[in-house]
Amino acid sequence: MLQKSRCLRNLIPSSSFGSLRKISAFYASGAASSVQEALEPSPYSGSDDENGDIDWDNLGFGIKQTDYMYVTKSTCDGVFEQGQISRFGNIELNPSAGVLNYGQGLFEGTKAFRREDGRLFLFRPDQNAIRMQFGADRMCMHSPSVDQFVDAVKQTALANRRWIPPPGKGSLYIRPLLIGSGPILGLAPAPEYTFLVFASPVGNYFKEGLSSLNLYIEEEFHRATRGGAGGVKSISNYSPVLKALTRAKSRGFSDVIFLDSVYKKNLEEATSCNVFVVKGNLISTPPTNGNILPGVTRKTVIDIARDHGYQVEERTVPVEELLDGDEVFCTGTAVGVLPVGSISYKGKRVEYKAGSQLVSRDLYSTLIGLQSGAIEDKKGWLLEVE
Repeated sequence: MLQKSRCLRNLIPSSSFGSLRKISAFYASGAASSVQEALEPSPYSGSDDENGDIDWDNLGFGIKQTDYMYVTKSTCDGVFEQGQISRFGNIELNPSAGVLNYGQGLFEGTKAFRREDGRLFLFRPDQNAIRMQFGADRMCMHSPSVDQFVDAVKQTALANRRWIPPPGKGSLYIRPLLIGSGPILGLAPAPEYTFLVFASPVGNYFKEGLSSLNLYIEEEFHRATRGGAGGVKSISNYSPVLKALTRAKSRGFSDVIFLDSVYKKNLEEATSCNVFVVKGNLISTPPTNGNILPGVTRKTVIDIARDHGYQVEERTVPVEELLDGDEVFCTGTAVGVLPVGSISYKGKRVEYKAGSQLVSRDLYSTLIGLQSGAIEDKKGWLLEVE
């Protein structure tokens, strides 16, 4: 009993979510002053039409503050409390929080879609939940159950339903976030974890929209290495790629493709998506062997491709095979399925075929058809938000 009381006392000064402390939001006024608003758990209401002055045709992929977020904490035994929907706002963290000092954090990305009949759907959120659990185990973190995760995503989508774009105009990107919020000084797992979910309406991830990407193969930097955490969606996996990405974008490229760090000749992935190579009826992509993120869209596209009669191989793909492909495309929750128009490597530029007859266009059409309801979901991938 004494040990449990001490544990609870240690948790209270940390990040301020749920019933432990109020969440504060700061809104700047025109006079450069700020008003601090304590955010209590809040019921949500409002019709789908109350969406302000959003230009649905020019969403892009950026943060647009919505109304609500979901928050819960873990107890000392690793069990997450009943979460609550609160007004979207800033959060407080103890300066010694595990996420701030040792990068103990994971995130996920999924989407909510609006159909022509007004119904709202999520696409395979259980797969994101399973991936978060896998990542949490690798990062020595407590994680919510699959049911808790999916329920949190559903609640967040429903609370922010007025921000879900009309059919064909985009989606509500939902970001579940798991962080070590408990205070820690020596290197060790945090004593407490916070799971929160927020959302933002989004359009296309790349400025090219649905047009072909122009990629650059990075030779100096690597995204992951054997035995590392490249196969989990850790927050610490993303900042290290910014150096290569910003340099490539300054040269006019859309994104960077990374090679393996051992032989420096085998395809791995881009900064935000998995990569596939098409040669005839064969589609090849690197295996998820610990270096590569097991993307939910990647997994979905593999299943769709096999259903369409393509031969799909998950295996080592040498860079020479990548450059010799008939077609290359990328997949991801944020990017969808996008063809690659060209790849530059060692001063040479290889261009790939374009047009409406691409394999990637075929796969993308099926994916969109499933999400929109135009194609029957026979695999149970869709979950209605009610």
